[in-house]
Amino acid sequence: MSYTGPEFEPPQQRRPRRGPLVVALAALVPGALIGWLAYETVGGGGGHAGAASSPSARASASASSGADGKAAAPLDGKVVVIDPGHNPDNFRHPAEINRKVDIGSNRKECDTTGTATDDGYAEASFTLDVAHRLRTLLEGQGATVRLTHDDKGPAWGPCVTERAAIGNRAHADAAISIHADGAPVGDRGFHVILPGAVHAGAADTRPIVAPSRDLGKRVAASFLRVTGEPPSNYIGHGTALDTRTDLGGLNLSTVPKVFIECGNMRDTKDAALLTSGTWRQKAAQGISEGIVSFLRES
Repeated sequence: MSYTGPEFEPPQQRRPRRGPLVVALAALVPGALIGWLAYETVGGGGGHAGAASSPSARASASASSGADGKAAAPLDGKVVVIDPGHNPDNFRHPAEINRKVDIGSNRKECDTTGTATDDGYAEASFTLDVAHRLRTLLEGQGATVRLTHDDKGPAWGPCVTERAAIGNRAHADAAISIHADGAPVGDRGFHVILPGAVHAGAADTRPIVAPSRDLGKRVAASFLRVTGEPPSNYIGHGTALDTRTDLGGLNLSTVPKVFIECGNMRDTKDAALLTSGTWRQKAAQGISEGIVSFLRES
């Protein structure tokens, strides 16, 4: 997610409320205090789980049989909306994406171009690739998956208002917006953005704040475990979580929704991961396992 447009203004640093148990993951990120994420969302420890103990594997193993005697997929009947951040062709449509839209609390640009690595790998290309991989994984678990846009269109956008509306119209059980950051070199790591309480205009996030936080914590814990990417060292104070009230895609959602910044495209260490197809598959797997865990418990 680039901080080049008002929709993605840099958030204020906040000290989050910590859970009852804080575990120092010194072996992975010295000083980072995010052990409670794994403890509260996947049963503790936060260590590397084998395939048999992952949420996806446990969900598959516990799938029940349907009326026809066949094993039911664990996410049968669940709807997930994936929102790939930005659009590869946004830069060709400055007038359209710069148009102000109502996000409830105020008005912001329809969309932004996003950021890119120093060698030109665009955030919009990254988000679509991870979205496609994530869709395959979730559909393999039986979920109905919808993307807010795909490489076959639209030519730009859609606006952040429409991105939220797609999830709302689908009555999604979970929605996630995929991004990569454009912070200064040396800032690295991932973080998950949670909706804060907003009640203004067309925005009322109060019903989704709690379930979105649950979803976000599960995604953060599994993303850390599967990818090894450290929590952000510049947002979230090592928790990998950040709460915001200025994003239209969250403000206007009526279904549980979070954003994930998978890493910083402008940092050389993170860029090496983000440009790797092997790592992007891990990113999709980590996100998938968090969503599966959330949907199995919801």
